[in-house]
Amino acid sequence: MNYAQSDTSRVTAPTREPIRRHAVVIGGGIAGLLTAHVLAAHADRVTIVERDGFPAEPTPRPGVPQGRHPHVLLEGGQRALDALLPGFTAELRAAGAPPLGLPSDMVQWQGGCWLRRFPAQTYLYTGSHAQLEQLVRKRVFAHPRVTAVEGTNVAGLLGDARRVRGVLLRERGEKAREGQRPLEADLVVDASGRGTKAPQWLAEIGADVPHEETSDTGLAYATRLYRDTDGSLGTDSLGYYVVPNPSQVYGGGVLPLEDGTYLVTFSGLRGDEPPTDEAEFVAYAKRMPHPPLQRWLSVAEPLSPVFGFRRTANVRRRYDLRGHRPDGFLATGDALCAFNPIYGQGMSVAALSAVALRDALASRRRTPTTRRVQQALLAASRQAWNISAGGDKTMPGATGNALDIRVSERITAWYMGRLAARYPGNPTIGQAFRDVLSLVSPMTALYTPKVARAVLFGPPAPGPVEAPMTRETGAG
Repeated sequence: MNYAQSDTSRVTAPTREPIRRHAVVIGGGIAGLLTAHVLAAHADRVTIVERDGFPAEPTPRPGVPQGRHPHVLLEGGQRALDALLPGFTAELRAAGAPPLGLPSDMVQWQGGCWLRRFPAQTYLYTGSHAQLEQLVRKRVFAHPRVTAVEGTNVAGLLGDARRVRGVLLRERGEKAREGQRPLEADLVVDASGRGTKAPQWLAEIGADVPHEETSDTGLAYATRLYRDTDGSLGTDSLGYYVVPNPSQVYGGGVLPLEDGTYLVTFSGLRGDEPPTDEAEFVAYAKRMPHPPLQRWLSVAEPLSPVFGFRRTANVRRRYDLRGHRPDGFLATGDALCAFNPIYGQGMSVAALSAVALRDALASRRRTPTTRRVQQALLAASRQAWNISAGGDKTMPGATGNALDIRVSERITAWYMGRLAARYPGNPTIGQAFRDVLSLVSPMTALYTPKVARAVLFGPPAPGPVEAPMTRETGAG
């Protein structure tokens, strides 16, 4: 059957024999849920092990520390979700998740100027993480082969350096004193997120730990829920966004949620992090380079405390590289490749990775060995990594071992500098750039003849001097 096999084993053609395999997925977030959905086509039983209990309503979970902060579903993620769960984005929209068209619906400051608000070239959804996760969870658990063990931690791996054969479970709360119990499996997939302990578990069974690539700007952000009291959002503008860069390191934004409220977020770098004190949070708005967000905040009604988050480094674990690694173990989602959240890529990459897993396991051309499937998962996150970790290399104070800039990257940086000077006011360049950032087009889309001519020979096309508070009706 098509399943993640040993690097040395052979795969026979699919047969009519019953499937006799058990897969365990560590983590019940979006990456874990979609992974379980894919594996249900190849395993007799798929068990999701989740440290939290799943809420009945779409509310933030303790195990999702970013759950109270803004999330966006990029167009690439929308397409991937629809490929996995047909009709999902229509369901998401019917549930009230706001579709926000770029650049038309957003008052956005980037690269030192405001962006012109041409008719929408791409759409993203800005509803809450909790709502999207609940909709995915409902679809995935409708499959009879997928079950969950809730309120339980994974304490380690079963097996040895040659093959993982399951996990060790430990109950949380009062039952923790009962000790550990084994849960055997033919395949274990780590989708536990940024806080993964898989490198430690692998070392404990004698396997090599993955090399980690890191790029960390020290970015931190703080978020608070508000109600729009003067009606300034919802018609000509749906949100505000100030994008930081090396010369202006403060960021901020206002994004709509499914219930008509808005999340306000500020970001700053190491040493000047946005505060969680409510009065200081409002004062932090003065750091923005222009006043629209500050003006809106001065009349909006706060509905929640301020929540902070500081674990924002780009971290990529290279399980795909050769080494003393066991068969029967994979990593995906943030446990494999975590991004600076300011780029809004996490949920979309989780969906794209699940599509890559589906395609790798279904391949009739190449045996889906553990290593080959892991390589496919890493490839699904590569473009997002290049955007996020690559973009953070030039931020002041960045640290990590993934900051070196090669000669080829210097040439690319020169080209991207010209592109950035023309992107705010040029719809042709803007379309290509947004398609790449939305993960629907490869990076090569920025070098097509039409785009390259505009970048190399066209004059700079800066955006408006003042914040454009209304949409443009023409194509530019």
